[in-house]
Amino acid sequence: MPVHKGVAGRAYARLYNVIRRVDLRDFLADAVAQSGGTLLYASDPHHAPLYLGIQAAGDERLGLMCYPFRCNPPPIRGRAPDEHRLQIRYGGESSWRSDHPLGRDLAGVDVTLVLGVHLEAGILIGLDPLLYDPLPMGISVEFKDAQVTQVLQQGWHVWERVNQPGRRRPARRALQGIETLVGLEPKRLLDYARLERQATSLGLDPPLRFRAALAAATAVASAGGTRHVLEREFALSSAEILEIIATRNRLAVAVRGGVAEHHLERHLREADEIVQVRRLDRDGQPDFEVTLVDGRSLQVECKNVSPVRYANDDLKVEVQKTRASRGDPSSRLYRVDQFDVVAACLFSATGQWEFRFKATNALIADAGYEDRIAPIQRVDRSWAVSLLAAAPPPS
Repeated sequence: MPVHKGVAGRAYARLYNVIRRVDLRDFLADAVAQSGGTLLYASDPHHAPLYLGIQAAGDERLGLMCYPFRCNPPPIRGRAPDEHRLQIRYGGESSWRSDHPLGRDLAGVDVTLVLGVHLEAGILIGLDPLLYDPLPMGISVEFKDAQVTQVLQQGWHVWERVNQPGRRRPARRALQGIETLVGLEPKRLLDYARLERQATSLGLDPPLRFRAALAAATAVASAGGTRHVLEREFALSSAEILEIIATRNRLAVAVRGGVAEHHLERHLREADEIVQVRRLDRDGQPDFEVTLVDGRSLQVECKNVSPVRYANDDLKVEVQKTRASRGDPSSRLYRVDQFDVVAACLFSATGQWEFRFKATNALIADAGYEDRIAPIQRVDRSWAVSLLAAAPPPS
């Protein structure tokens, strides 16, 4: 049952009365110490979210607004014998249908974390706050023995989870149909908090979040004063990253594919066969209009590949719109004539800002709608390394 008062003087977070959560608070407090921090303040464990005030090395201060949820180990009745589960629930079931927004500090001082606390395995599971806002009360997030083993062996493990719609939520939370999870040992809690601070502020979509989390497995996110791991991974300065956000209308809330588009624009401008590149920053239009040296004009749509490959090492890219129009499921699919070429950014899978190109009329058609493009395309050797090689022949 939510009550309307602040936690740790923070009025931005909706507060819930909870029971049997002292052990979760104690686990997180111990994780602060294991990860090199000093716990300055911990809010009442009978309320959620849990606020932790932390002092780290170099006098770094961190405020963590934590939404901890208990993980259940196997065996779980009616589930596979190797399945673990965390359940997102506060309050009674009668309240779950109302809105449950996450608390977010608009000033960016506090970091919001959505965490599974697995007491039996001694690990934490980090969920993407951008996808779990508002909290989808009553749902379960499942993972396997194999993933728990990877976390325990490596201390930090990143994986994808297919994100499916349900009875309460007809649309997927993640636009790509996948979400990125990070499993970590308690000694990596502060590293994870720093990663989340950057990933949330930049609004990283699941493929870029996956890549950033992989990089953070071995490169500790900086508290300040040195170049951050995301700046190195994206090959951009922090000023350039912020400029991307500030100058893209569609990126006011989230960067999403903005970083990939920025690198694609740079790639296109450096190509000898291209004389002009114009960004089309409007809803319903492709990302770029490009003029070739022979005078042809092409419209180009940029998409991030998935970090997970097919069994034969081919890549895959999702080519569909964010959402469908009401009553028309085909409207989420692109028509063949909506743009000329798809540019697939390989960074999420390879760590390199490289692109592969394919003409729209050469893509696989959707099985149910012949005039539409199938939402998932295989990026294989038929994709060209240059826009000119992929361009449809002159009409």
